[in-house]
Amino acid sequence: MARKRSSIDLGAVQGDEGMSVNGRDEAIYRNLFAAIVENHLEPGTKLPEDTLAEAFAVSRTSIRKVLQRLAYERLVDIRLNRGATVAQPTVKEARDVFAARRIVECGVVAQVVAKATPARLDELRAIVRREHEAEARGDRREAIYLSGEFHVALSRLSENEAISEILAGLVSRSSLVIATFGSPMAGSCRHSEHDDVLDLIAAGDVEATRAWMERHLREVERSVVLVEEAPSAPDLRRILDEVAERHRRSH
Repeated sequence: MARKRSSIDLGAVQGDEGMSVNGRDEAIYRNLFAAIVENHLEPGTKLPEDTLAEAFAVSRTSIRKVLQRLAYERLVDIRLNRGATVAQPTVKEARDVFAARRIVECGVVAQVVAKATPARLDELRAIVRREHEAEARGDRREAIYLSGEFHVALSRLSENEAISEILAGLVSRSSLVIATFGSPMAGSCRHSEHDDVLDLIAAGDVEATRAWMERHLREVERSVVLVEEAPSAPDLRRILDEVAERHRRSH
């Protein structure tokens, strides 16, 4: 299963009066999904039902169904009396996502190597070339998206749809982790590294490919600043000194 991708085009959703209710809900879902995973909407952004209903020219009921679907995929948080926001992963959730990716992506390597063909590897090299082009023009969002797409497309070589679906969900959640904790250069893989793994797969080297994947995913995780900032303790003495100084000046 390919990762879901949609350009953010509200007019297309609003303007097609012949679109079925399910079709329109799906179009709204794909637009919001793209806006979140491509980091156009930052973690913590509020998603008011009335604003979204007006933007897409649909009922709040339609918006509520879409938000619930995104919440099920852990891309949106819905809290009672507080509404919906773009999910903001904790450090533990972030580490869990990376750990799960290592289990899935390293575990599927043998199937990927066994089923890879020159034609399918060429398709992956085309994604790598697009990564390179995005990096060259400084398009970080596109580079990160294509990096994730490469990993999902690689898993699809295994012809195991269940694994590809699981990984697609983990990669989407990774984009939120990168948006929440990442430094400006974090999260995207160097395209030259992806060329390296394709060479290992072409050579049929399962163990070297598995070792590459383990190392690579750990390097991506390290590139993300997984530090949850705790609120700093107030400087009580400084605060009291400032209060005392203001009191002296007023008398």
